[in-house]
Amino acid sequence: MKKGSALTRSATSGAAPPEQGAPGPGAAPEGPGPTGPSRAVRVLRYLGGRLFTAAVSLAAVLVTSFFLFRILPGDPVRAMTEGREVTVEQMEELRRQFGLDRPLWQQFADYCLGVLRFDFGTSYQYRVPVAELIAERIGPTVLLAGTGTVVAALIGLVLGTRAAWRRGSAGDRITTAVALTLWSVPSFWLGLLLIVVLASGVGWLPGLFPTSGMATPGVEGAFDSALDVAHHMVLPVATMVAVVYAQYLLIMRSSVLDEMGADYLTTARAKGLRDALVLRRHAVPNALLPTVTLIFLNLGRVLGGVILIETVFAWPGLGSLFYSGLRVPDLPLVQALFVLFASAVIVMNLLADLVYPLLDPRVRT
Repeated sequence: MKKGSALTRSATSGAAPPEQGAPGPGAAPEGPGPTGPSRAVRVLRYLGGRLFTAAVSLAAVLVTSFFLFRILPGDPVRAMTEGREVTVEQMEELRRQFGLDRPLWQQFADYCLGVLRFDFGTSYQYRVPVAELIAERIGPTVLLAGTGTVVAALIGLVLGTRAAWRRGSAGDRITTAVALTLWSVPSFWLGLLLIVVLASGVGWLPGLFPTSGMATPGVEGAFDSALDVAHHMVLPVATMVAVVYAQYLLIMRSSVLDEMGADYLTTARAKGLRDALVLRRHAVPNALLPTVTLIFLNLGRVLGGVILIETVFAWPGLGSLFYSGLRVPDLPLVQALFVLFASAVIVMNLLADLVYPLLDPRVRT
């Protein structure tokens, strides 16, 4: 009876019986559940992690650049005095001037402090500060590497897109086969071949381009000088493009093939859009993301990759300067260039990590 009376009073009063686990009267309301870190905090963590990784990589580069070239065969002082009559005292004085008589740990400490001040020492063979040599030679290298990268990227994007859109056709097979063949060819061998065929001339074919250098002596005027430099750039740029563009072609082809099966392309076709518009407005923008990342990464690598090309064509850039420094060995010069080449790769990797989330919202933190 008591149990029935309680239920009857509850029903007649219109108040529902309290649910199991519900807070009773007077209980404090529950606060909001725990939330994750804000977007700003996540962005700062992402940036901090990438910057920390870049700093550790730069520190490893400094250590490697110092000790790696210390194990190269040859004595810098003997190389500098080769063919000259010098006494033992004079050679010891040269070692003292260049700091080669100090303990190895002290040389490393001086080297690290100098790098922090952007002071890479004095070149053994040129007897001028290394920073001045780099400043003189970096322009031709950036011109050559930048032009080659832009041309290779454009050719690779266009041919890769066409090959993917016409997958399995004769054009697709020929384009891919040629790209893979050129990609496997050593750049120095291809450069020498182009010099023999297009610069020196073969049979009835005359030499069309200069064999070496960046400019012809005696050319005056801004317009004539620019044309002369462009004429000298044809073969080095062609060599670089032939070896590099295959990467962009294959990545772009693979990206477009992945996008071709997407639902939004089917919807665009169902709306009556022509294939050319579907390709240009929908497929290509989404397929560009991996290729843009590859371009950033290659911008760092191509700076050090022009060493062989500049050596073959006697291009007055950092690559030929690095090669001349290795023959001595010119320790301050090769160390500074090694740090520069490696730092370019690290910085471009960092930029790729920072830019990619801006281009693709799906990977934003």
